[in-house]
Amino acid sequence: MASDFGILSLVPPLLAIVLAIVTRRALLSLFLGVWVGGIIYSESVGVAQTFDWIIASIGKSTFNAKILVFTLLLGAGIALIWRLGGALAITRFATGRIDSHRKIGAAAWLLGIIWNFDDYANNAIVGSSMKDLADNMNMSREKLAYILDSTAAPVATMGISSWVAFEIGLIANQYKKLGIVGETPSAAATFLRSIPFNMYSLLAVAMVGVIVLTQRDFGEMLEAENRAQRTGNVIRENARPLQNIKEDLGEPVLDDAPLRMFIAPVFALVVVVIGGAVMMGYAPGRTTVEMINNTNIATALVWGSFAMVATAIVLALIEDAMTLDETMDTVIDGFGTMLTAVSILVLAWSIGSVATALGTGTYVTSYATGVVSPMVLPIIIFLTSAFISFAIGTSWGTMSIMTPIVIPLAWNIGSSSPQFVSVAIGAMFSGAIFGDNCSPISDTTVLASTFAGSDHIDHVRTQMYYAFTVLLATAVMFLLYGVTNLSPLLLLPAGVVTLVVLVYAFSEWDAHRKDLSAKPASNQMSTSNLTSDD
Repeated sequence: MASDFGILSLVPPLLAIVLAIVTRRALLSLFLGVWVGGIIYSESVGVAQTFDWIIASIGKSTFNAKILVFTLLLGAGIALIWRLGGALAITRFATGRIDSHRKIGAAAWLLGIIWNFDDYANNAIVGSSMKDLADNMNMSREKLAYILDSTAAPVATMGISSWVAFEIGLIANQYKKLGIVGETPSAAATFLRSIPFNMYSLLAVAMVGVIVLTQRDFGEMLEAENRAQRTGNVIRENARPLQNIKEDLGEPVLDDAPLRMFIAPVFALVVVVIGGAVMMGYAPGRTTVEMINNTNIATALVWGSFAMVATAIVLALIEDAMTLDETMDTVIDGFGTMLTAVSILVLAWSIGSVATALGTGTYVTSYATGVVSPMVLPIIIFLTSAFISFAIGTSWGTMSIMTPIVIPLAWNIGSSSPQFVSVAIGAMFSGAIFGDNCSPISDTTVLASTFAGSDHIDHVRTQMYYAFTVLLATAVMFLLYGVTNLSPLLLLPAGVVTLVVLVYAFSEWDAHRKDLSAKPASNQMSTSNLTSDD
């Protein structure tokens, strides 16, 4: 039984996380975590089991395989846009309109909220659109990665997305197993009722707005932003950004490229992804939720990224900017820019397989749910889900582990109250997003680093201060709910006010302690002095 591994089930994921943060070497740390898991699981040197997990994470899951293809094709598409001068064209277009650190942050935040149907595409499109503009405003890559990461999974878990289809499916399966279909609202209705209680996701998105609009920072982000504003260096010296466009691809072939070199490929990506998802999910008489349940967003992402590459190649040939051979060379180079990210993704999935095989989530849950009452159940569910998600690096995995426990528990403890089940489900989803939002072994976190052009561990270290601040505010809100039973319509504004107070307090205290400006962007330089990779 997986539970036989007991506390040892915590060792591989926690070892990988601690090593990644301390050493700043994500690949080595993740591999060692998987290897130690192999030793624990097989009671031998663990090499064979280690590579079984790694290989399975690539080929056993078609979803994983599609995401790898999507990521590589996106790398190719971005490389073509760069070589065609599209990135510079969008920068020139927006420079007069987005002319401050606050405006670029607000634009990235709003785009992240609007682009809500997939966290991977969110990171890719918003990151690719905003990176050069952010560099021009001396925004640190760590700050851009934080904005991407905290508006990707938190928004996707509530938007019109594959996430929602997955979450509704989990609820529906449990309703069937418990035999309570008909005694509760539909799974879709239960999900909608749970959204106000998905407080971490809502407050995480709000936190980005607070940070961007107040221009206040604390923790290691304070140092990163002061560095960027004082020196123009948007990445730390000796950092290892996951994407190194200029160094890997060279200078653009067009100095004064038209805006269509950026817009056309990105438009093709967006239209084909949305159109493909709708086409696969559509059937006469289906509701929107049923369409989401029956579509395949991973396949749509592959189609869209291919359309992006094809459009860029056609543009290059029509404009006589590149030969066919040059476009093919650029496609291969684009694949190369994604190799580090793909490697980390594979190992992150592998460590998730380790946690599943050792029963990490089951072990944590069995202890955390030992003392329950209606008053404390939401906060226990939230904190348990947050810990599991941080440890195994996947919110979907956490939801899969927790849903069969949370729904029956809430149904029985809450006196068969559908409303209480919605609260418990919201708390579970809320905690699950925490790990996806800041765990160094989360695929979403990896892709945020990739498309912001940030060192992965620098992104993790700077973001953790903000994620734990939101975690604290969310825990307080769930505790208040348990004690007072207040409506989330009152709790969420109180949570936002709490975040504002915490941001001001932490930024002033940290800036005074480090003798730095609490509002680095207020000292914004008028010109960039970039010494970063691109």
